[in-house]
Amino acid sequence: MKRLSILFIISFSSIQSQEPIAIKAGIPPLQGEYPKDLNALHYNIEIGIGKNSDWFEGYASIRFLVEKDKPKLSLDFTGLYLDDLLINGNKIKYKYINGVIKVNLNKYKRDETIVVDIRYHGIPDDGLIINKNIHGDPTIFVDNWPNRTRFWLPSIDHPSDKATVNYTIHAPVEWKVIANGYRVSSPFSSLNNAIGPKEDRLTWKWDVTVPIPTYNMVFGAGKMDVELLGYAACDQSPASQRQDNCVEVSLWVYPEDKIKAKDSFRRAVNMVDYFTKTIGPFPFEKLANVQSSTRFGGMENASAIFYSEKSIGKGRNIEGTVSHEIAHQWFGDSVTEADWNHLWLSEGFATYFGNLFFEYQDGEKIFQNKMENNRKRIVNSKNTNRPIIDLENKDLFKLLNSNNYPKGGWVLHMLRGYMGDELFFNGIRKYYELYKYKTAMTKDFQSVMENIKGENLDWFFEQWLYKPGFPIISYEEKWNYSEGSNGSLSVKISQIQKNEWPIFIIPTEICWGKENCKSIRIDKRIQSYEFNFESKPQKVGTLDPNGLILKDTSN
Repeated sequence: MKRLSILFIISFSSIQSQEPIAIKAGIPPLQGEYPKDLNALHYNIEIGIGKNSDWFEGYASIRFLVEKDKPKLSLDFTGLYLDDLLINGNKIKYKYINGVIKVNLNKYKRDETIVVDIRYHGIPDDGLIINKNIHGDPTIFVDNWPNRTRFWLPSIDHPSDKATVNYTIHAPVEWKVIANGYRVSSPFSSLNNAIGPKEDRLTWKWDVTVPIPTYNMVFGAGKMDVELLGYAACDQSPASQRQDNCVEVSLWVYPEDKIKAKDSFRRAVNMVDYFTKTIGPFPFEKLANVQSSTRFGGMENASAIFYSEKSIGKGRNIEGTVSHEIAHQWFGDSVTEADWNHLWLSEGFATYFGNLFFEYQDGEKIFQNKMENNRKRIVNSKNTNRPIIDLENKDLFKLLNSNNYPKGGWVLHMLRGYMGDELFFNGIRKYYELYKYKTAMTKDFQSVMENIKGENLDWFFEQWLYKPGFPIISYEEKWNYSEGSNGSLSVKISQIQKNEWPIFIIPTEICWGKENCKSIRIDKRIQSYEFNFESKPQKVGTLDPNGLILKDTSN
């Protein structure tokens, strides 16, 4: 496809007309807003930035597969000037309303391919963060989640649409540029006609060879110190561009914070190896851990994780965040939730597998402490009256809550406890194998685990994911002794949670010491059990002694 001519002269500093007003970020789409007429296959992105400019210039060439006759093109794009738009090399009429570029493509049929070329510029309202870092140096970082890609890149800004991407970034000569994928070549002097501010700049090229969601598509630029942490997952990374198929794990930080960051990232290579062994091959070309100006503690961008500059700059040990974000490379980045309401498939998985690394590396007690801290977050949360899969949510940012993170993690922990380690991890590996580089919904995960377990798990997924709350348990014992018999113990278990929460089905056990355990199934508001004993147990029984059920107990 012939590249758009981008030789134009304009004095951005003297622009008098007002940019289009940007829409609000984080608003969930209406039903049917993404009809899947077109499937984005590849983004070719060129961005021109400067260290003394608050504006940038962009060029995007997007290749689409037509998935229905007479499709409609809808591209999310907001708050910037749209300078030119071509479809298959031809100018075409379009509408640009409420942050969406709309075009009727009546002459195209299913299975055809079209290329949309767009040239644009302006001062980004969000998504592309042009600012000074904590040390006063100018930096530029992309920060997309949940649907803020549209503030700097015309795109189908929805997690269900994944594509490959390559970047050409013209950045100040003093800066380093990081992006998803692998670096195609060494940076070289930008040509005179390179887009963006006319400064002394270098051109960086990065290429992503496997499909990723648009919220993962990022680059960052600034004065950075780069350290190779090591190589991981050798012969276990199909996307690696190295001859040995190893994953290069690196650290990109501001020069002032190099020493402060060491403790947080000292085991990053071990994490990649552990998750590769536990889940499946590492999905991307490399793994860069980057200090940046993300609004989050960490953002799991595929192969280029961005971490809070403030946390690293203050010398905090964020190793827990590092493990969480690296786990996201498999869950969220490679296997992506097809809709934001199923975010637990990303955040709950990253929370639990992030914790599992510490169980593997530091022992079960550390892991149990982390799960207990997560349990306390859940029972003390303001979100307990909402289910994990919350179809009524009107603000995507509010999905970043205790339901999708620790409660989602606890759902996996309970499923592991019910299935047993062998079946659970076999199911996890099968789920990943089936959906890597694709999107999935909760029903897809449930189906895989049901096939592995060999039984219907509707009861489990329905109560834990589609209903609010958790069981609050009242436990009572009474010893019954009659002359001439050994005696019996009556146990009364009540679920005393709110009436609007479900009565939970809980397969578990009660133990009076390590050797004396009774399996039970709780499935009613109030249940009584009677157990025969040769003598009265010396201690009150412990319900769920291994801590496999998310619950609270009444005092």
